[in-house]
Amino acid sequence: MDLAYLWFWIITFFFVGYFVLDGFDFGVGMSLPFLGKNDVSRRQIINTIGPVWDLNETWLIVAGACLFASFPEWYATLFSGFYLPLLIILLALILRGVSFEYRHQRDSAKWKRGFDNMIVIGSAVPAFLWGVAFGNIVQGVPLDENHIYTGNLLTLLNPYGLLVGATTLLLFFIHGVAFVALKTDGQVHDDARRLIKKIAIPTVLVAAGTVIWTIVIAAGREAPLMWLVIASGAVAAVFLINLVVFSISGRDGWAFFCGIVTILFAVVMLFAALFPYVMPSTTADANSLTIANASSTPYTLQIMSWTALVAMPLVLAYQAWTYWVFRKRVTRTSIEAAPAHA
Repeated sequence: MDLAYLWFWIITFFFVGYFVLDGFDFGVGMSLPFLGKNDVSRRQIINTIGPVWDLNETWLIVAGACLFASFPEWYATLFSGFYLPLLIILLALILRGVSFEYRHQRDSAKWKRGFDNMIVIGSAVPAFLWGVAFGNIVQGVPLDENHIYTGNLLTLLNPYGLLVGATTLLLFFIHGVAFVALKTDGQVHDDARRLIKKIAIPTVLVAAGTVIWTIVIAAGREAPLMWLVIASGAVAAVFLINLVVFSISGRDGWAFFCGIVTILFAVVMLFAALFPYVMPSTTADANSLTIANASSTPYTLQIMSWTALVAMPLVLAYQAWTYWVFRKRVTRTSIEAAPAHA
């Protein structure tokens, strides 16, 4: 296999990992206004991701670094053309990270409420804008002959981009609420199950709209992996419905697993629809960036491949070990027994 094509799928893998793992982080953050009825409940919710949220974000750093090294043309066009939304995402992630660290520094209800609001905003904004960004990457954006983005921020806020943004927002939300149900007990656990039932129908309908529209886009450009687009969309839809079914039946572990599979195949669907492009041009097809014309030299890709072969198993092993160490539920009793700043 051509190394450039291999690295396209390696980058897909890293974005799958990021959206699956940081996706439930976003969902947990967005659930605070719905599940955090008092300070103990909010601490219980936040502590479900306390040990792992920053580790989950390293997947984004690795994905960005791999994108820069393996597809410099794609990286340059993406980060220059999508500069403002990506900057907003970065600021929101910083806002969220600061809130996790500073929320407990004062025993003041006003202080904590302010940082709780920042956690919600810092979770919802990236969850939505990541979908908008990837929706535009798949659909295509106006590029000139030098592969420079010629649109503006409003160009990105098109119907398909907004639909994919709404889909990622809702998928991450229900995924995060399923994680809260898995990791907590008591009132928070019961409220999380009820919340999944309430948001199930809009999530399924919006996600179904994205799957259908993505299939239409892929068919319009005669995507060579059309079968994978359809299959991935179908699998994502089935597991999303199963998430709700398992949650209603009280099988929290299986519900969360279905959330993982749903997001995994949703991301694969988007990348399969994109293949073999990396940034399609709506101005002229000749202006599009493809895997072939956007990749680094074969020597660079070869060095990266050997590095990844050594480093990736270590990263995955450390991630698995971390989740194993912090696998137990965050009980309400343990939160009540801990100091208020914990």
